[in-house]
Amino acid sequence: MAPQQNTGTNAEAELPAYAGHYRLESCLGSGGMGVVHLARSTSGMKLAVKVVHAEFARDPEFRGRFRQEVGAARRVSGAFTAPVVDADPDAERPWMATLFIPGPTLAQEVKGNGPLPPSQLRRLMAGLAEALRDIHRVGVVHRDLKPSNVLLAGDGPKVIDFGISRPKDSELRTETGKLIGTPPFMAPEQFRRPREVGPAADVFALGSVMVHAATGSGPFDSDSPYVVAYQVVHDEPDMTGVPAELAPLVLRCLAKEPEDRPSPDELMRELRSVAASYDTQAFIPAQRTQEATDPGAGRPAEEPAGEPHADAPAASADDPAPSADGLGPSAGEPRPSGRGPGPRPRRRPGRRTAVGAGVLALVLVGGLAAVQSLVGTSTAPEDSPRTTAAAFSAWQTVPASEGSTPHCSHGQGTLFCAQPGTVFALDPADGRVLWRHTLPEDRHGGPPVLSGGLVQPPPTGERRLRGLDPSDGEPRWQQDVPAYTGLALAGNTLLLTAADGTVTGVDSASGDTRWSHRIAGHDLPLFTSFPGDPLAYLTSTSGDGSRTRLTAVDPVSGAVRWEARLTGSLEPLDAADGSVYLLAVDPVYRRATAVVRHTPETGATRRVELPVPLEQAQGGVRGDVVHLMGTGGSLVAVDLEAGKQLWNLETAVLRGSAPVADGRYVYVSAADGRLLAVDARSGRLRGQTPSRLGSASGRVAGSVPRPVLAQGHLYATAPDGTVFALDARDPSSW
Repeated sequence: MAPQQNTGTNAEAELPAYAGHYRLESCLGSGGMGVVHLARSTSGMKLAVKVVHAEFARDPEFRGRFRQEVGAARRVSGAFTAPVVDADPDAERPWMATLFIPGPTLAQEVKGNGPLPPSQLRRLMAGLAEALRDIHRVGVVHRDLKPSNVLLAGDGPKVIDFGISRPKDSELRTETGKLIGTPPFMAPEQFRRPREVGPAADVFALGSVMVHAATGSGPFDSDSPYVVAYQVVHDEPDMTGVPAELAPLVLRCLAKEPEDRPSPDELMRELRSVAASYDTQAFIPAQRTQEATDPGAGRPAEEPAGEPHADAPAASADDPAPSADGLGPSAGEPRPSGRGPGPRPRRRPGRRTAVGAGVLALVLVGGLAAVQSLVGTSTAPEDSPRTTAAAFSAWQTVPASEGSTPHCSHGQGTLFCAQPGTVFALDPADGRVLWRHTLPEDRHGGPPVLSGGLVQPPPTGERRLRGLDPSDGEPRWQQDVPAYTGLALAGNTLLLTAADGTVTGVDSASGDTRWSHRIAGHDLPLFTSFPGDPLAYLTSTSGDGSRTRLTAVDPVSGAVRWEARLTGSLEPLDAADGSVYLLAVDPVYRRATAVVRHTPETGATRRVELPVPLEQAQGGVRGDVVHLMGTGGSLVAVDLEAGKQLWNLETAVLRGSAPVADGRYVYVSAADGRLLAVDARSGRLRGQTPSRLGSASGRVAGSVPRPVLAQGHLYATAPDGTVFALDARDPSSW
């Protein structure tokens, strides 16, 4: 659908062709504040761009509020909110662009297919609680959480339109100020004390949203918003039809007084048994896996995960009640849906029915397997009985404990892995456990690494360092060191940074101290190193973020080998072929905005801008191409020689690992244990494994370990404790 041009005098006709440099392709919806368009970035990424009506654009007070709200929205970054990509509150027509999220709204889903089943309700509630936690952390209160502001995306619910901008006037007013929100989903204090509304009001709205999702009706129901307002303030909620296991928790959210409601963190703790299950595409059909026989002919049989066809229809939005902020039923949010007409939600008989007494019993299924607790000792167990050996490319095993994701590396023909409290070695041919070594600390910060001919366990924060024999896991040296704030491994040297900025280099083969001194120009040096690179790198950024000092240090001697002063706020990403690759990041929000390559031999620096900034980007280099994975699922390829982004894929992965590439494919691990393979040339998904959450669905790892690529085979891990091996050359067989 082409962008609609100005064809009339009313606000709905004011539809420009561009917002900034984003071309507006079609209208997704409109409301009292503005119009939301489907748009594309320069790279082709789909965006939802909200353009403010001209009447509000002329209001200086509104512009000021819009500017403040955009700033707050940019601080909100989480798995269950739609990230703001760009905005210009000072444009002639202020606008804001967010990532386009495919999927129906909760309002559309309930209207078309009826109430959600209990399993989806629990996932929905946990996702909304986490979204509110992220929103409240940055000082934002949504104030208008309702079913039409919840998108059911493939990787979980997304909260949208969280108070970013509002019209100057609203339908309902009181002596103390304006009422902003939708009455059936507003808290009592929004009617009684609108200027004192805090985060607890959003928790009340969450409870109302959950009743609607469970029954098709809200807990307070009337055709008149004024009657609903009275019910919200004075009446008890109607919980008829809410599943018994969720009703007590939902009822707590609907407490009349803000202090009686649980916080989002409390809700997440109650719902922890499903806290990591959002990456299972619970709200959409299973993804198609058949590939097109002729990728150049017509529409391919396989679309990138999470990216709908550009001509997908935008379904109409249906709010259960009018909005007091004037946005009405179609609040202008992206709401494409391929669903046809379905059953209408049932109306519940017996309004004002009391809820029977009950106890919410959410049980964490399973648990952690027992781990041998012989501190500082090693054992060589028999082959794991849980290993399933088919071909070399298809084994899997749970070698240590369930319920945590192993982190692994490869060296000397062995797979070395770590879980909290344990380091172990596997035979990469069949997954046999070769040895285990128990650590005194139950924490770990990454994979064990082969250095100086010995296995260096991941840092645990304790002051005792050790080097393990790669053949049996026995310690070959142990050394107590002073307290340190940072530890890095570069080549055959451990680099320890003390609180006063002193760096100590420790020989990883013997545990002996090689050197100890400060590094000029770096107050608290925290090193970054890369496999195969003999140097360690430090960066220090100027206070205004305009310059970065990049220092290369010889880890053996502690001598500075070279320094460069580069433009922008930069973070090291990788090193390859004599060059260092860095990410340029926004100094305020730390979003990656460009890829930078610096070659110290020539002093040359090349910079390629990213069409859309990436949140918490991580990546690696293959040839001249940098692959980046951002929080939210964006996987991009950037060619430094060509000076452009080659492709972008929205993977529908909630949180992913740093990508690994072999020339044909790019591989990424997901937080739920899935492994994805993407065509390195076209950016199309070529294969993925099933999720492996198991009984670990209540645990969320701090980071997702990258897969290990060695000798044509791929080794990956999952939250249920599984380590598995696949043939990297044939992702379609996964």
